[in-house]
Amino acid sequence: MKRVSFYILLFSIAFALFFIGPPLLSQQCGLYPLMKTGDVVDVLTPLILIPLYWLLYRANENKGLSWKGILVFLVLAAFWVEGQGMHLSANSIGHLLKAMKGSEVYSLTYFYDEVLSHYLWHFGIVGLSALLIFQQWRGGSGEKAPLMWIILLAAIVHGFTFFVIVIEAGTAPLGVSFAVIAAVFGLVWGRQKLGSQPVLLFFFVSYLLAVVLFAGWGIYWGGLPQFSELGII
Repeated sequence: MKRVSFYILLFSIAFALFFIGPPLLSQQCGLYPLMKTGDVVDVLTPLILIPLYWLLYRANENKGLSWKGILVFLVLAAFWVEGQGMHLSANSIGHLLKAMKGSEVYSLTYFYDEVLSHYLWHFGIVGLSALLIFQQWRGGSGEKAPLMWIILLAAIVHGFTFFVIVIEAGTAPLGVSFAVIAAVFGLVWGRQKLGSQPVLLFFFVSYLLAVVLFAGWGIYWGGLPQFSELGII
């Protein structure tokens, strides 16, 4: 079994489900009606995804992990978890404050929900992606013949999901810039290694797709409006 390829597919599916799924589960939670079902599901998000990030990080079997590498992973994971947790709580509380628009408590909750949490969270996302790309580029997974169709499928899922969350979160300055950098890095410096390093190939195709989607969205709308601003969701 090409285990790294399957780790990548599992990661991309979980990434899509836990980022896109909770906002769609808008019914009230039966056990605690003040929460929505999506809020309950979202509690599991870092518990599932951070270990999957770690599995991909450990995919490099040719070199051991240094304490510096582990420390960088932990710091980036902390950004990821802090942003996700802040967004979960502020977003859930914000649903109850719609009648208080214009108040200080609404403004502060909105800032935590729509601005600070998004940038902390997405910084963790792109930071961990950058770390995994660098780790794979400098070493390798030991998987000489990765299952290309699985990696390409996973990359399509992840790239589309990344496009969706960056657009809806309003973090285009961060997300679009990183997608361009990651795609250029893979094309210029990583192209000779793409065939044997599945994590590198995965992120290259994923972010290349995201760049294409960002460009198409921007050209069509004359900017990068959120889906909610257009009434799509």
